[in-house]
Amino acid sequence: MGKIIAVSNQKGGVGKSTTAVNLAAALGLKGKKILVIDFDPQGNTTTSFGIEKRRIRNTVYEAVIGNCRMVEAVVATNFRGVSVVPATQTLSGAAVEFLELDRRALRLKMQILTVKDDYDYIFIDCPPTLDLITINALAACDSVIIPIQCEFLSLEGLVELTEAIKKVKNSFNPNIIIDGILFTMYMKRYNLTAQVVEEVKTHFPKMVYKTVIPRNVALSEAPSFGQPIMYYNPKCKGAIAYEEFAEEFLKRQKKREKQVLIKNNK
Repeated sequence: MGKIIAVSNQKGGVGKSTTAVNLAAALGLKGKKILVIDFDPQGNTTTSFGIEKRRIRNTVYEAVIGNCRMVEAVVATNFRGVSVVPATQTLSGAAVEFLELDRRALRLKMQILTVKDDYDYIFIDCPPTLDLITINALAACDSVIIPIQCEFLSLEGLVELTEAIKKVKNSFNPNIIIDGILFTMYMKRYNLTAQVVEEVKTHFPKMVYKTVIPRNVALSEAPSFGQPIMYYNPKCKGAIAYEEFAEEFLKRQKKREKQVLIKNNK
């Protein structure tokens, strides 16, 4: 059964879509079968995989509202091992429409369960909000990757998101955990960067990934060409960083699986 990972932070511009796209592509190149669900009305993940929105028949919106099955919204990409459930601006009204539907916080989960066995990993790219759309993503996932930019305002957002995760854990998803915190747009020469990293490690000592994603021009350019970074410019610093992150991600998954096996065998 596939693992479901939400990529979330209610602060915008911290690298959520960049992380969802490039981690998925890196894992696909390693032979994993990946589904990326674009759950952000901006549709940046959809665009980043070169999917033309005007040609899309079904999107994640149609799936969660109940107008189609999730499998009918899956779009194959040109990148090894990766498929996408795309999003368009129609998703922006879903948070309001959910209010009139049964099991409104579990709409996405119910759809994902119908395709979960077909993939190794399912990534959900969340919007920069804490509304019912994000609550649906958190209710559906096994774990959460939190990308944060190295600035003090990110610390405040991190605390708010962890509190939201606790509430979802208590109400809808008792097994949800934080997979890890990923520093993005990392600038080593800035004193502020070191201060923020130290502060986060103090409060979340076991959650921070060792890999950091540097600020990199190619990472910003790649979406406009509809390609993940390892296809657009595989030798740049951004591509190398996401390759390293994919390795660390897989090692963390294997370690966690071993811990679960040991616990179950006691």
